Amino acid sequence: PGIKEFRVSDLPQVDISRVASHQFGSFEVQVVNSTEEYIQMCREVFDFDLIKSFVSRPDFSMLADAMHGVASVYMRDILIGELGLDPSCLKHPDSREDFGGLHPDPNLTYAKELVDDMIGPENPPFFGLAADGDADRNMILGANVFVCPSDSVAIIAESAPHCIPRFKEGLQGVARSMPTSRALDRVAMASRIPVYEVPTGWKFFCNLMDDKRISICGEESFGTGCDVTREKD
Repeated sequence: PGIKEFRVSDLPQVDISRVASHQFGSFEVQVVNSTEEYIQMCREVFDFDLIKSFVSRPDFSMLADAMHGVASVYMRDILIGELGLDPSCLKHPDSREDFGGLHPDPNLTYAKELVDDMIGPENPPFFGLAADGDADRNMILGANVFVCPSDSVAIIAESAPHCIPRFKEGLQGVARSMPTSRALDRVAMASRIPVYEVPTGWKFFCNLMDDKRISICGEESFGTGCDVTREKD
């Protein structure tokens, strides 16, 4: 039926810099560590030990560009804290209110510094990624290779049942936005699972996930997601 009313309470200032619970009469404010909870969720989805063994290989190197956005703390805690990568793999690793003057859009234009590191040099890193300001869109690069969003979601969908424990039983289905190429359709056809084409707008993916029709989805503007969170992730 929607929200009928809301109430405003005049509470003392709450310290949100540390995890704690604050009680104000019958009203409780809980400060949580969202990064820690997110990592715990990721442990239930991915095989961290397998990933760590891969990124620890001497022939593997990578760069991750947080673009001074919210992804910085997640990249730090996962790539360095969980997977043991060297801190030098992070670019623009601290979150800033003004994004350090950058335009935090992970594409070939605005993530040019990462692109120049990955495409062109004689011995570029093996893998590169960038996230936008609020970490709901991503760009993936290989050594001298740009992976367009249409291909990245198709690669993820094709590999997921074999590489991601969460999807070891297979995918319910996949979906893409209308402007996204049909690479995902080819994966769905080969995997014998449904594929849905939706208008641009994440809400259309959410409807399919709520109806348990799809497991993985993606759009042309570098957004990728799955039914673990229902959001671009």
